[in-house]
Amino acid sequence: MVFFISLPSFAITETAETDKNISQNATLSLEDCVNLAIINSPKIKKYRGNLKAAKARVSQAKSDFFPTITAGTNFGYNGNSGNRVSTTSEGLYNASATLNWLIFNFGKTNAKIDMQKFYVISSQNDLDNIILQTVFNVRSNYYAVLAAKAYVNVQKAYVDINERQYQRTKAYFEEGLKSKIDLVNSEVYLSEAKIALINAQNNYDNSIISLNNSMYVVDAPDYNIKNTETFNLKSHSIPVTLKDIHSKEVYTLPETPKNSVFNTSVEKSDILETFVFTPFPYNFEQSAAYAKEHRPDLKALYATEKAMEKSLLYAKRDYYPSLSAQAGYSFRDNTHSTYTNGVNAGAYLNLPVINAANTKFKIDEAKANLDVAKESVDMAEKDIYFEVQKAYIDMKKLEKQIPLQYVKVRQTLENFELADGRYEVGLADFIELQDAKVNYNNAQREYVKIVFDYNVARAKLELTISMLPEEIKITEEKNKTNGGKK
Repeated sequence: MVFFISLPSFAITETAETDKNISQNATLSLEDCVNLAIINSPKIKKYRGNLKAAKARVSQAKSDFFPTITAGTNFGYNGNSGNRVSTTSEGLYNASATLNWLIFNFGKTNAKIDMQKFYVISSQNDLDNIILQTVFNVRSNYYAVLAAKAYVNVQKAYVDINERQYQRTKAYFEEGLKSKIDLVNSEVYLSEAKIALINAQNNYDNSIISLNNSMYVVDAPDYNIKNTETFNLKSHSIPVTLKDIHSKEVYTLPETPKNSVFNTSVEKSDILETFVFTPFPYNFEQSAAYAKEHRPDLKALYATEKAMEKSLLYAKRDYYPSLSAQAGYSFRDNTHSTYTNGVNAGAYLNLPVINAANTKFKIDEAKANLDVAKESVDMAEKDIYFEVQKAYIDMKKLEKQIPLQYVKVRQTLENFELADGRYEVGLADFIELQDAKVNYNNAQREYVKIVFDYNVARAKLELTISMLPEEIKITEEKNKTNGGKK
């Protein structure tokens, strides 16, 4: 399978080395990031080279059927002198050319050609497998940036909540309605929230480094990334940038209106607002069947098994003779102005040098290699089945947790609103209010984590069964050779 990449012009620019980089202030989709990685990846380039070498070996095997021409020329000089003979000298010039053409060798060369063709299929599937691994790495890091982005927004809102809480408590304290300890506690929680925001920002910066690394993009400019269908939590635009990373400040918080310090501090950051959950389309049996049909590493093993069958056939035919045709021309001339030339042609049956022991051991080796290839296929099929089973169970567990966590966020928000109202009228203490506030913030963070874990687990399952999601479009041209499928 050969992959041809189609990239949007607004996001990608081409350098003189035909490498791909990110344009300033571009907005990249998951597909854009995946395609960047496929183009830039040294690993993929290495496997493309292996594929080219495998194709060249097929041509080398086919060349045995092509005619070969040998030609040569020489010039010699003889001179004699003595007391009883006159001095004589003679120059001799020879030239010849011979054409050899293999006609038939009882399928030996055909077996060699077929063996190399299956190695091409194996190399192609090795390339496909490394491409899928690259896609998974980019997807995981892409989702990590989205999760980190959501964490920053949740934590930013939490700082804002604590800032408003502090301002309200301060106003109540100045009016003599709340104690000094409430004011001090509100200051402590505000400081902790700001520290957590700095940590969230640092985690965001690290996630960008990992994404750039998976795309093999060095010195990336500022850019943005889009939400995906399965990771579309509400998040404000945060540019992906690493400039002045050591001097980055905490986000500027909105100024609290002076006339609202006695109002409720519950600000609905509501990370759930735009989230739409799309379940995985296949059950386990369908996923396992899909993997068996599409896994490139399994296809590579199928092709290797076929290649070993052809290798055994090639070894068995080592006993067989070969039939070839030959035609030649020769020319001879000397200094006495006499010359001769001639043409010859014929067919030849060439018998191999028979070493029965050597040939037998070659056949034994080929049989052993075939047995190993068959066992490798059998082991891979079983391993893939259990690998799909584990990945599917992990994904389904998180898929079930998402709606439950969704309800929990709503419940903690409602509890926070009730606690805030009770605190405002003096029916609840500061600790009760703070617990409700922390629970609401933690519920949102847990929800982001579950959505992130689910997306990575889903990407892992899709990698395991070799399925690309709809948001990643890579044009595929299937190999015309159908020998790699069992």
